[in-house]
Amino acid sequence: MLGAGACLGACFFASPVAAHPPHSHGGERKIEFPDIPGYKTLKTDFHQHTALSDGNVWPPIRVEEAARDGLDAISLTEHLEYQPHKKDIPHPDRNRAFQIAAPIGKKNGVIVVNGSEITRDMPPGHANAIFLKDSTKLVQDDPLNSYIEAGKQGAFIFWNHPNWIRQSKTGEAKLSEMHKKLIADGLLHGIEVVNDSTYSDDAIQIALDNNLTMMGTSDIHGLIDWQYNVPEGGHRPVTLVFAKEKTEAALKDSLMKRRTVVWFKNELIGRAEYLNPLIQACLTVKKAAYVKGSMVVSVEIDNNSDATFVMENQSGYALHGNADLIQLAAHSTTEIRVMTLKTLPAFDLKFKVWNAITAPAKHPQVSIKVEVK
Repeated sequence: MLGAGACLGACFFASPVAAHPPHSHGGERKIEFPDIPGYKTLKTDFHQHTALSDGNVWPPIRVEEAARDGLDAISLTEHLEYQPHKKDIPHPDRNRAFQIAAPIGKKNGVIVVNGSEITRDMPPGHANAIFLKDSTKLVQDDPLNSYIEAGKQGAFIFWNHPNWIRQSKTGEAKLSEMHKKLIADGLLHGIEVVNDSTYSDDAIQIALDNNLTMMGTSDIHGLIDWQYNVPEGGHRPVTLVFAKEKTEAALKDSLMKRRTVVWFKNELIGRAEYLNPLIQACLTVKKAAYVKGSMVVSVEIDNNSDATFVMENQSGYALHGNADLIQLAAHSTTEIRVMTLKTLPAFDLKFKVWNAITAPAKHPQVSIKVEVK
């Protein structure tokens, strides 16, 4: 992957007209991405832990962190089988974290979805089941029965950290025969392509090959601010869900239909049918005019998202300065100068977006319409 600070060939970063550091919007740290046509862009983190399993904080802290980050929905997915604090905090009801957090979430505008983590050796490894009615019923001797019970409750189930070294000595994500059966039986719907600080090309390919939803989560156990250096401009990984409305039912429907993009560090990962419209929604031409006495157009592009886009010009028009790459900083207006060689009333700029991924080693191309005034 190419990060925002990386460069290919002759690198050139265009001039920022008005720039702000990430998460500095009026002193806030909220994660911000625009809606796309037909859908609201909802920010979610459906893999988190509290002291009711092996986390280090009480459930309300997770809600407050989510509200500060501008998240729309979360799930506190406590381990069903792993309860290291049970001597100090005995709670046979596996729904307890949800019961504590849900009313606080309602007050803070955060949907809290009931969920749990099925915590088993490989296969099948760990998986989150969310949109549950009763997590306690998933405590079963046979892991397959846990999935079956989650399916009976209408849960959305996704495979956690499939490239985790404790689950895969090679660090690769590989489908077992049990995973294939779960998919065939409709008991596995998604896969984490990002977990905490790790990313997996293998998981992306598994998602594409098996019609699984791409997920990105924090899997947080400690504090979000400490783990992701939020005060210094960092952010947790999130799954952007494209939903008709901000409701639990709409979220579930969108996850089942694979309408997601993952936001990880400065990377956007997802299927082209949703990733491309998101990038297009992030970037708009604010102003375009010929520099006086020239055939060079000054184009000001607004970026109204948290992503700093690293883009390679593929337009057929050279950028003044002989550039191969430009960088459009988050929440800023950037000027680029385009050599059209003749006066044009309008033209299209085409870019490969290097910090966006639709498949392993595959990056989308976007087109930006420029109307010269």
